[in-house]
Amino acid sequence: MNQTHVARVAKTMHFRPQTIQIFLPSGDPRGIRVAEITTRIVQAIDVPRSRVADFLEMRESERLSLYVLVGEADDGSGKLAYIGQSGDLRKRLAAHNNEKDFWQRALVLSTRTESLTQTHALFLENLLIQETRNAGRYRTDNCNSGIKQYVPAPLVADCHEIFDTGRTLVASLGVPLFERLGNGESVEQAQDLLFCRRSNTAASGYYTDEGFVVLRGSIGKAEIGKGFQNHSFSRLRDDLLQQQKISIQDGVLVFDQDVLFTSPSGASAVVCGTACNGWLDWKDQHGTTLHELKRRDEIEQTTRILKAAA
Repeated sequence: MNQTHVARVAKTMHFRPQTIQIFLPSGDPRGIRVAEITTRIVQAIDVPRSRVADFLEMRESERLSLYVLVGEADDGSGKLAYIGQSGDLRKRLAAHNNEKDFWQRALVLSTRTESLTQTHALFLENLLIQETRNAGRYRTDNCNSGIKQYVPAPLVADCHEIFDTGRTLVASLGVPLFERLGNGESVEQAQDLLFCRRSNTAASGYYTDEGFVVLRGSIGKAEIGKGFQNHSFSRLRDDLLQQQKISIQDGVLVFDQDVLFTSPSGASAVVCGTACNGWLDWKDQHGTTLHELKRRDEIEQTTRILKAAA
């Protein structure tokens, strides 16, 4: 990948090119992972719950740190996160291991230079809770938003820089906790807005690197088709109803928030109440299908590469 292409992709995604190093203390990629941008002091450590004892033997567990427990809610209502900070992480994680059932991973944010102060930690705890709630991917298990106190402007700037690095590292470890769907684009800003307008549906959304986002306010069918009850997308629909991301109102299905699906077909199946091909159901304002749009993009990209190589 040449430098021009890297810069173009980064600009499109509102990010800049970065190099992230991931260290495996045990050599096992399924075990503890330590992520860092080598030119910065922030570290993110991914600790599977089954490896907590191993982590507590590491020197990193002695630092003043922020931590996030992530997992699935016991009642099946979706992803859940608990955010905290502690100067005695060994005692705190041991307590959570005995008291909280939902979490499967702990994500620990700290600095290699051990320069994090209690003032930093309290401010960041509040910021992480707010950003998690704003992103809307995880519900928070916190009873409050942390402690709010006066923080001098230089420390506030430090905290935001730590957070910016931390959110990148956490996402690189597979937990986009602080990332809004579609990278936070508004409906007006979203490129390639698509529509599903089959009988009695009026849904809109867009295709992303993660899948397909159906936008809040979209309308689908309340009833489901014959034979759809045992389909995996029908079970997904039931889960979304339980999670209160969608609801039945006045005889129609309503999306009460933006919902990310892993595929266009999953999105259109939930909207239409039947198994269908989302690559053909989702169309732009001119009636061009998502399949045709993506194929055209791929042809154009291939043509650019061939011209550049000539």
